[in-house]
Amino acid sequence: MTTHDGAPVNNRVHHVRSGELDGFAALSGGTVGSRRLWMGRVENPPLSSTDNHHHGDSEAGVYVVSGRPVFVFHDGTGEVRLAAEPGDFFLVPPFVPHREENPDPHEPAVVVIARTTQEPIKIPVPELYQLTDHDTA
Repeated sequence: MTTHDGAPVNNRVHHVRSGELDGFAALSGGTVGSRRLWMGRVENPPLSSTDNHHHGDSEAGVYVVSGRPVFVFHDGTGEVRLAAEPGDFFLVPPFVPHREENPDPHEPAVVVIARTTQEPIKIPVPELYQLTDHDTA
């Protein structure tokens, strides 16, 4: 159901079926009229890696559905690699540069992501670095 201008109605619960995602987005301003939340599903193929990036002023919560992805960030002394298993959760704070890797040669890694913005924000950075207070100002 939409309003006269085509926007989703915000006085009801919205159901987005798994086959109805808009790209990666399940819940967003464009799909259901969300104002402050973005949720989607991402599948990283075997032996793949994202670019180094951050999500601006948005927090990102990640739930590992399947596979064994690795989350990589910099702690100021070097890269930190956090290996995940299905059922694990991660929080990526605002502006923290990171990347996701799937080292498995056969199985994709599937994650559900929730962000505190209406739309997905992904800002590429040339390398991983430790976030400092002046980086967020």
